Amino acid sequence: MLWLFLFLAQSEQVNVARLHDRIVEHSKADDFKAYKLKIPGSDVSFEMAPVPAGDFTMGTPESERGHKKDEAPRHAVHVGALWVGKYEITWDEYRLFMFGRDDGVDAVTRPTRPYLEMSFGMGIQGYPAISMTQHAANKYAEWLSAKTGQFYRLPTEAEWEYACRAGSSTAYFFGDDASKLGEYAWFSANSGVKYQKIGLKKPNSFGLYDMLGNVMEWTLDQLSPDWYEKSPKNDPWNKPMQPYPIAVRGGSWMDQADDLRCGARVGSDPSWKQQDPQIPKSIWYETDAQGLGFRLVRPVKIPSAEEMYRYWNNGVEKDR
Repeated sequence: MLWLFLFLAQSEQVNVARLHDRIVEHSKADDFKAYKLKIPGSDVSFEMAPVPAGDFTMGTPESERGHKKDEAPRHAVHVGALWVGKYEITWDEYRLFMFGRDDGVDAVTRPTRPYLEMSFGMGIQGYPAISMTQHAANKYAEWLSAKTGQFYRLPTEAEWEYACRAGSSTAYFFGDDASKLGEYAWFSANSGVKYQKIGLKKPNSFGLYDMLGNVMEWTLDQLSPDWYEKSPKNDPWNKPMQPYPIAVRGGSWMDQADDLRCGARVGSDPSWKQQDPQIPKSIWYETDAQGLGFRLVRPVKIPSAEEMYRYWNNGVEKDR
């Protein structure tokens, strides 16, 4: 079985290298501005907002209500320029990946057919996609990159918090007053016990919607309690070395206000697959994570083929 795993990994690296060459070949000096792009072969579009490079202080002070130990120490971080998804990935987008025809897009692996109706009756058209594993979100990013010829991936924790704060240093990007949260986010107090359509609340100053609430969002990072003590300043990424916990950000429609703070961190857990009937558990679906989704970023600087492969394959997804 080891030989098969090594063969598949080598084949994936070859596919990523080919995709990298195509992305570089077709890259051009795009204006760093917001854009809307239709996914080729469909009528479904997505929008990206420019987030300029900059420095910020990551983490939260002990004086912040809801502060937890793994949100400290506060530390300086520099984030490179990138586009960030204006909205969370919707079912309209994600179902093209889940159920689309095998169009041979650089041999990107698609999810197995789900064993449950994965929206759990909460709505599909215009609603955020939920309950996918980080591996599935990574493969969607690779698939979208192959479809568009542009490089997309999940954000790092640092990129996510930088984009969420949008120049603020308060508990929420609009200030410290949690009584205003309902203007910007869907959470336990106003969600009606379900997720809501994207983009109905006020955005932050970068023009990003639902960064807080509606659904939690995957990042690329391992959640390590001591990471902030040793994190480098420039574009930090705590690469996963084990399947759990992976850092998830933003809080969801199920959570209380303290869990929606810009600096609040949550780690993935095996219990998110508790009702998964498969043996072994699925690498694609998180049956019991109905408040979990993602958004993508597109860095201005195109990474190397080796880096692309590492962004899309954390190496521990099959250890679950």
